[in-house]
Amino acid sequence: MTEELRILFVDDSPEDVELQQRELRHGGLSFVSKRVEQRDDLAMALRDLKPDLVISDYSMPELDGLTALKVTREICPEVPFIFVSGTIGEERAIESLKSGATDYVVKDRIAGLVVRVRRALKEVMDREQRRMLEEQFRQAQKMEAVGRLAGGVAHDFNNLLTVIMGYTENILARFPPGDPMQEDLREVLNAGQRAASLTRQLLAFSRKQVTTPTVINLNSAVAEMDKMLRRLIGEDIELNTTLDSSLGRVKADATQIEQVIVNLAVNARDAMPDGGKLTIETANVTLDEALAPGQPGSKPGPHVMLSVTDTGHGMDAETRAHLFEPFFTTKEQGKGTGLGLSTVYGIVQQCGGTIVVHSEPGLGAAFKLYLPCVDAAVEPAMAAAPAVGAASGTETILVAEDSEGVRKLLSEVLRKRGYNVLAAGDGEEALLIVENYQGAIHLLITDVIMPRVGGKELAERIAPIRPETRVLYTSGYADPAFLAGILEPGVAYLQKPYPLEDLVRTVKDVLSAEKSRPTE
Repeated sequence: MTEELRILFVDDSPEDVELQQRELRHGGLSFVSKRVEQRDDLAMALRDLKPDLVISDYSMPELDGLTALKVTREICPEVPFIFVSGTIGEERAIESLKSGATDYVVKDRIAGLVVRVRRALKEVMDREQRRMLEEQFRQAQKMEAVGRLAGGVAHDFNNLLTVIMGYTENILARFPPGDPMQEDLREVLNAGQRAASLTRQLLAFSRKQVTTPTVINLNSAVAEMDKMLRRLIGEDIELNTTLDSSLGRVKADATQIEQVIVNLAVNARDAMPDGGKLTIETANVTLDEALAPGQPGSKPGPHVMLSVTDTGHGMDAETRAHLFEPFFTTKEQGKGTGLGLSTVYGIVQQCGGTIVVHSEPGLGAAFKLYLPCVDAAVEPAMAAAPAVGAASGTETILVAEDSEGVRKLLSEVLRKRGYNVLAAGDGEEALLIVENYQGAIHLLITDVIMPRVGGKELAERIAPIRPETRVLYTSGYADPAFLAGILEPGVAYLQKPYPLEDLVRTVKDVLSAEKSRPTE
């Protein structure tokens, strides 16, 4: 509803309408208005003026009040309709309310008009807000359901990709440098890596991706990406940044925040094929119950806002309704995966934040991200792990993996490097091996999610029996809430699909850490 009301008066008496207008202005209401007294004029005015309120006489020579009410309800069913009449009696008043009128005022008690108008307008606003919240809740439920589906699909794909890419690496190593087969196999690996990138985006959307959140300053993230963003959007798009120098800190995965900014910048670039302006802004905001965007999970309090605004072609309501759904895209076939904005949505939700979009056709778009502030110092970036040579060993490794292909691949790779491998198809089988195997088991490599006995429970049940056994977790689908009790300092984890080099290096690192521990 606009700040200045649009009021349609249905009355054959200009003097009566003027009296009502004075009463409304005296009551503090600002409005523009139009008066009609014919049915056709009423219908036209309802369509053209799109009033916020209709005030009608009950008895008129050319148009009776109930007919005016009927016409109004047919064209503008939600608009408040108030009768102001000197002839309406109690029976007619009750009849009018049953027919859909909002309220009525007797003309000789015109002082009550302002109160009734304000009450009627408030009821409309309350209904609109309730309808908006219900729609947001339905949308959130739909996104959650799609997210669960996407996460499950990504898990299965990651198991398959682990096998495909792992065996491709094995075959690649059998050919000498320069062999034509190497080029073909590298193309298979490249395709696998692209597929893995898509599944990572699905996991990000479904909030099932393992992250490394740290305390960061969004200003630093934007500033460090400035040159890259300018190259990304091209010379015909002007990039402006407005960064709050006193910006609060947030806790998020720095790599994911970069992905959010890149995805939003790419979306903005594609919305401005003929050039335009891209503005990135940060600010401290305090969301209260009234100002909070209304997304489920968003909480009032201090937040950091990251806004990405473009001057592109904008979006209609239908596009906005599906904007964050995986694989939804308005681009022509072959351009874009439809996962860019769904990834942004998932990352923001995983950070405990919310995202709001303002856009109209021809008026560009503004994506506003709200992330909760944290009261902590910015954490320094971790140094990259040093590269290692070809890893090998003679230790005994227990592989617990419910995917037969992945289990077979891991067993072959580790045996070729000299390790003694024990393989189990699930947690219960792994426990039987642990109980019956006579030698030492130096390392357990376990999938996080398995039927009957999962990776976490398996490790906990092995620990009292074999306290010397180290643990390396892997998964193609890892819910951060589930992993909260697993990924603690010193615990090793590999996200599927992983290069075999990463696997053998991590195995070597975990076993070396075991060897280097001082004896008690």
